[in-house]
Amino acid sequence: MIVREINEGPKISYEVDGTKICFDDDLSLNLAKREEDSPVHIDICRDSDGLLVIGKTLARDYVAQLDIPSRKYKTTIVPDETAPGEEKTREEREPLPLDMDTVTLTLWSLE
Repeated sequence: MIVREINEGPKISYEVDGTKICFDDDLSLNLAKREEDSPVHIDICRDSDGLLVIGKTLARDYVAQLDIPSRKYKTTIVPDETAPGEEKTREEREPLPLDMDTVTLTLWSLE
């Protein structure tokens, strides 16, 4: 995971276990389930009660941001058996597991 710190000061605690990240022993996300065919950006904020929320709508302060790159695929060329007697091929795409080394975590100061 690529970790960036935006400003000086204490940051939220977090733990990473495989493709899961847990902030402040409170809010957990499975990033593999959030991965899509286009980049995904997730804002983690605190609301006016100090609770962690996903998104900016109820936010008072930014805590962290997650950026998940587009899903990657393994492409294989296979014979196209739907065209008997012809030598045609087609591509099969298989999604690759999320590579956590490509995910960016941006941390904001809690002050």
